[in-house]
Amino acid sequence: MKNDFEKVAMKVSFVSIAANVILSAFKLFAGVFAHSGAMISDAVHSASDVFSTIVVIIGIRISSKKSDKEHPYGHERMECVAAIVLATILAVTGLGIGYSAVAKILSGDYANLAVPGSLALAAAVISIAVKEGMYWYTRINAKKIDSSALMADAWHHRSDALSSVGALVGIAGARLGYPICDAIASLCICFFIAKAAYDIFKDAVDKMVDKACDEETENELKNCALAQEGVLGVDLLRTRVFGNKIYVDIEIRADGNETLREAHSIAERVHDSIEGEFAKVKHIMVHVNPAE
Repeated sequence: MKNDFEKVAMKVSFVSIAANVILSAFKLFAGVFAHSGAMISDAVHSASDVFSTIVVIIGIRISSKKSDKEHPYGHERMECVAAIVLATILAVTGLGIGYSAVAKILSGDYANLAVPGSLALAAAVISIAVKEGMYWYTRINAKKIDSSALMADAWHHRSDALSSVGALVGIAGARLGYPICDAIASLCICFFIAKAAYDIFKDAVDKMVDKACDEETENELKNCALAQEGVLGVDLLRTRVFGNKIYVDIEIRADGNETLREAHSIAERVHDSIEGEFAKVKHIMVHVNPAE
């Protein structure tokens, strides 16, 4: 399972790096030669994807390490750290693009703004198609191995596709006689990037602070425990998300006249059934209370 997780993550990450290097170089070329600030901003956004994917690779490598004496619960949270670093990179990139766009808009010198060439328009269309394809490719694989860092990278691709849509609209508007549209498009790209950064950061923090599972998952865990022979009720259920894994503490009720060995067998059945049915559950602690 661990090897499959790392294998899929590495494959997707290297495909992402190769695609972003080629795409960012093409968009930078188009932006410079077609005189489009929006396309240059979009190229910077794509280039930041390369660095962020490297961060994802490092995070997944570390999070896949086995438990050791210093980290008895494993290293899964390092993937969340990678996602937070990625969100920070996204936010800084967005602010830089937004600052440049605002400076052009406030300058008031719209007549001297360059009109983008048709190459920038073509680059925007190609970028939308490639980045949307990369979003779905990465997203499908992220859900397959349940990787928060890889899912964050997928949304990075989606934010790049959306920023390319903004660039396309801005470049088209500039070519229709409104040069300021190119700068406005850059500003829109800034907001798309900031939104993606916030969503990634929030998801990673939730997983870092032991947030409970969703109610549906907790109900399924409870029903699984109740279905085991000898379980008369569930007194307490606590869950916490640890990286991409779940830790469970559960208190069950059993006949108070059972022997210790019989009570232990009931607890063991609950433990094994939950770990067998829920692949994301890494550790479960079962406590048995005597029923009145």
